[in-house]
Amino acid sequence: MHADVIVVGAGLAGLVATHELTRRGKRVALVDQEGPANLGGQAHWSFGGLFFVGSPEQRRMGVKDSVELAWNDWQGSAGFDRLDDEDSWAVRWARAYVEFAAGEKRSWLQGLGLRWLPTVGWAERGDLRADGHGNSVPRFHVTWGTGPGVLEPFLRFGELVTFHHRHRVDELIVSGGAIQGVRGTVLAEDHAPRGVATSREPAGEFTLEAPAVIVTTGGIGANHDLVRAYWPSRLGTPPDDMITGVPAYVDGRMLDIAAEAGARLVNRDRMWHYTEGLRNWDPIWPGHGIRILPGPSSMWFDALGNRLPDPCLPGYDTLGTLRHLRTTGHDHSWFVLTERIIAKEFALSGSEQNPDITSKDRQAFLRSRLLGKGAPAPVEAFKRRGADFVVAATLEELVEGMNKLTDTPLLDAEHLRRQIVARDLQIANPFSKDSQVQGIHNSRRYLGDKLGRTATPHRILDPEAGPLIGVQLRVLTRKSLGGIQTDLDSRVLDASGRAIDGLFAAGEVAGFGGGGVHGYNALEGTFLGGCLFSGRQAGRAAAR
Repeated sequence: MHADVIVVGAGLAGLVATHELTRRGKRVALVDQEGPANLGGQAHWSFGGLFFVGSPEQRRMGVKDSVELAWNDWQGSAGFDRLDDEDSWAVRWARAYVEFAAGEKRSWLQGLGLRWLPTVGWAERGDLRADGHGNSVPRFHVTWGTGPGVLEPFLRFGELVTFHHRHRVDELIVSGGAIQGVRGTVLAEDHAPRGVATSREPAGEFTLEAPAVIVTTGGIGANHDLVRAYWPSRLGTPPDDMITGVPAYVDGRMLDIAAEAGARLVNRDRMWHYTEGLRNWDPIWPGHGIRILPGPSSMWFDALGNRLPDPCLPGYDTLGTLRHLRTTGHDHSWFVLTERIIAKEFALSGSEQNPDITSKDRQAFLRSRLLGKGAPAPVEAFKRRGADFVVAATLEELVEGMNKLTDTPLLDAEHLRRQIVARDLQIANPFSKDSQVQGIHNSRRYLGDKLGRTATPHRILDPEAGPLIGVQLRVLTRKSLGGIQTDLDSRVLDASGRAIDGLFAAGEVAGFGGGGVHGYNALEGTFLGGCLFSGRQAGRAAAR
């Protein structure tokens, strides 16, 4: 035996599982097709948002939360409708996760050294129904240090861990219903920097043996062919033009390899892609896209200049908006906003787009986020250098510039003006019949958003709030919500529902637990948390 446990995949879930195993004295062979530069996987690039329920940060901001409210939100968002089959374990994972988020999750991570910003973000506000999709209250806790800060305690390795970098697993070895190890290809050395696509040139073969294997290899977000293959008809047709929110190694290979070993794959038609994607002006991986984390004030228009209907508002209902946009016949949409809005409301997802938080520089954070007069430097860089931004003094000039970004001019300035003026007329009072304006006022009743995430209500066409800004948005691929079905110990199940002896799965490859803990919709801050929870479960169970 080469180890007590083989962990396939060196992302967050794999590192957490390894942490739990070595704490219990187990020898771990950590296998990954990338080199050491990519330890931590996608989590390194994340904003570090974590979903907590009833946290001290929430209470200090005046937010009242509870397990009952969070579970109601989760069920309304997930819409589990395959309870006798594909969702049978997912719903149990979901309940366990919500209780974890309200219980020991924060104290466990705090004990490992993690800390969070004092303000709590209100992400994915939902579809405007009490029993529907969305977070009723702010729950998005940004980790001090962003994604690298989340990874930090799990990157401390002892002598019990043996690394097998540039080892691509091609087969899970199962005999007599029990795991025996893994077999695969040694890839040629490639010293490319983190995130840059690496060579797949073979340099040899390998076999590793162990009585337990944990698969933690992530989803399909960089494999557009797989995204399109499993794109659900309920979301319309997949876009011809998509950008990629994850590095190229997020290829989905291990899903079918696990299936060949007997694992049951479920809910593969459930996925999570963003509609506020920007082409990165300084790309790291092929087709590199960045997501805008928007505040509530930008006006959102489809490619023809029609204002999006409820609940397709910035920051509200990701998949509802995606579903609507796929009916328009075009692959892009537009934000129209002011300089005042971009300075207060625009944030960019990703550790590299938030250097002040990532480097834990408190003074830089205060200067940039609270005391600065303009947009944070990374946002300003996109505004100046990004191919998707248009800045103009008048609406006519703005529309002229926006039309230059499409092969055929699709926008009419007067059509946009009528809609913007109608919205602007609703700003004069603290009450309104416009749902977006209602949402702006509601947002500013929450201190966290009033301080840092929601601009003072103003007219879009107010010259003093300008210049005007148009932002072309594309679909940004990101997460798989389905995958390998597992029980609550992260044991991989076969088609008959029996656990395959010694085989475990965690993280995105397992739908973050049970083959789809999120159901149809995610509440944000739950992807890293799903890796933490399922990786911990897998490591502890494999150690037993």
